Amino acid sequence: MFKITEKSIEWGGRALSLETGKIARQAHGSVVVNYGDTSVLVTVVRNKKEESVDFLPLNVQFIAKSYAMGKIPGGFFFKEKASHLIEKL
Repeated sequence: MFKITEKSIEWGGRALSLETGKIARQAHGSVVVNYGDTSVLVTVVRNKKEESVDFLPLNVQFIAKSYAMGKIPGGFFFKEKASHLIEKL
């Protein structure tokens, strides 16, 4: 069905593992990177190539989730709050 590829190495005294093919299958490419206690999902999606563009338009989205950092905010405006400054590039 889907080809799942995993690769693990020892790097800096901790295990570094790369895994692709298991999640984010609708993206053109995706990799889950695990390094120690940190996990990052990287995805790539592209549109059809426009012939008139001579550069690579790039859009980066970074979202820091409070609950992923062990902070559970409460209150009425939890989902409606503005993004953190660190999320804006």
